[in-house]
Amino acid sequence: MHFTGRTWRPHYEANSVIIQATSGCTYKKCRFCNLYKEEPFCMHSIEEFEEDLEEIKRYEPYARRIFWTGANPFAMSYDNLKLRALLARDYLIKCQTMAVFASIRDIRDKEVWQLKKLRAMGINGLSIGTESGDDETLALAGKGYRAKEILEQCRKLDEAGIEYYFVYMTGLAGKDGGYGNAVRSAKLFNQLNPRFISVDSLTLFQGTELWDMERKGIFAQAGEKERLRELQVFIRNLRIRTHLFADSKSNFYPVSAYLPRDREKVVSQLQYIIETVDEREMEAYRRGLKTLGV
Repeated sequence: MHFTGRTWRPHYEANSVIIQATSGCTYKKCRFCNLYKEEPFCMHSIEEFEEDLEEIKRYEPYARRIFWTGANPFAMSYDNLKLRALLARDYLIKCQTMAVFASIRDIRDKEVWQLKKLRAMGINGLSIGTESGDDETLALAGKGYRAKEILEQCRKLDEAGIEYYFVYMTGLAGKDGGYGNAVRSAKLFNQLNPRFISVDSLTLFQGTELWDMERKGIFAQAGEKERLRELQVFIRNLRIRTHLFADSKSNFYPVSAYLPRDREKVVSQLQYIIETVDEREMEAYRRGLKTLGV
């Protein structure tokens, strides 16, 4: 297999067969991220992609779902995605879906008819690092787009029938910013249909712009209990039927919920932690995080 650089996949893709379509990130301007900082973006050749499919066929001939790695393989053109999807179906005859990381920017240049065709070929499952649905927070994070664009581009996915998953990040709005970020993000997400919402909590590492901004006094981090209250507000304000995961290493207290069914139960669990765990214990946990990988 032609794996190079960082190989990263969401925890909910743990049972998917992994193949590398790209390496690196096309953007690399998010202020909280240094994951692909030193890695140039590269599309792996069709020849390498086909060789990897051949190897997968030898070991997992009946794979039903494959996940294309790279920070955002959906940045590839429609024709490139189409060619790779059809190749995958040729080699893996039982394959039903192909999932990828994607950015809102990657959807812009694709028409709805193209998205529908990609869906018919099996591309169905876009993990989108939205992080927020609030303009002020998106600007602070350096995401490079506004909430309106999330709405416009994901409505195209809805029309095409492509399943997608969002990321929400507590603490990203900084000290005293969590409540407004949670309310406005939930309001935006309520207009869309993410099957999953994966929640992380901002963890600053050296080499990121927000790390430098904090040391210059430009950015103040939200406290740990403030982050839990932000998550409570976010969950209370979500009105869509979705599965929420807040169980990555970045979360001090992991929770997951089917909404709206589990709303009150999870909000109560978070409240118990707020009332019974000392802030300093939570801060020590975050300081001890050296990586967010498994």
